[in-house]
Amino acid sequence: MLKLFIDGAAGTTGLEIAERMAGRGEFRLITLSDADRKSVSARAAAIQDADFVILCLPDAAAREAVALGEGADTRFIDASSAHRVADGWTYGFAELRKGQREAIANARLVSNPGCYPTGFLALVAPLVAEDLLPADHGFIVNAVSGYSGGGKDLIQRMQVDAPEIGFRAYALGLEHKHLPEMQVHAGLSRAPIFAPAVIRAFRGMLVDVPLFLDPELGFADARTLHAALADHYAGESLVTVAPIDAAPGELLVSEGDAATDRLALHVLPSADGSQVRLIAMLDNLGKGASGAAVQNLNIMAGLDELAGLRA
Repeated sequence: MLKLFIDGAAGTTGLEIAERMAGRGEFRLITLSDADRKSVSARAAAIQDADFVILCLPDAAAREAVALGEGADTRFIDASSAHRVADGWTYGFAELRKGQREAIANARLVSNPGCYPTGFLALVAPLVAEDLLPADHGFIVNAVSGYSGGGKDLIQRMQVDAPEIGFRAYALGLEHKHLPEMQVHAGLSRAPIFAPAVIRAFRGMLVDVPLFLDPELGFADARTLHAALADHYAGESLVTVAPIDAAPGELLVSEGDAATDRLALHVLPSADGSQVRLIAMLDNLGKGASGAAVQNLNIMAGLDELAGLRA
């Protein structure tokens, strides 16, 4: 039986991962008491004893945790942003490009993607790789997320301290820790403009990339973009591309949305074909965090990739 330790199991992402692992006979979960969770020596022992460690920690603490496993054969999945563009780490987005799933399976160090980057990269990275979108374009990313993505402090604020908040725009200084990840893994020559917001819903996410389709600047037409995405994700269990001719009247993120590990992509062109909105919808706690970590764990352990997922 494989031994799994979730470092940071008391946080939102860690709790969801532990819930998904309940009843999984392939793993024995290493747990620590409240006192030992704050003990460096106890955590180090758990990390070195485990076959797999999932880090659900702030960035600095995640880097420290990896150091605690030095000399052991422990394999890590880091759900923080500490290692998403770090040398020696494999990016844990199995569907992103050909060979990525195999790279994850063979890796010792896997960095779980961020929630917003998951949506952006799923839309943009395959199209840039196929030269259907220019790598030097100044992409704009409008996105909204459920407030659970902000952790315990934001959950407290939205549920208790300021329940009147309906929409919270942030990162107004145009800086965000997800930007390097978006740029590097999409193969862009410059970082996008990222406009995130939190809405009054516990979970759920919509990532919207609007584009002018100027062929002289290297943009393919909307049907070509759609066909490329549909071909790229053909056969994937968790990622779907909606038909281009069945555009919905609206896309909703609602307060009562059910948990899911799916990622739905939409290509929504204007009537004259000169513009398009590329939109990704996902659960920020599912494919955007805990679900992705469990998927990566399954791949690394050589198990059914969908085990424990809401597919």
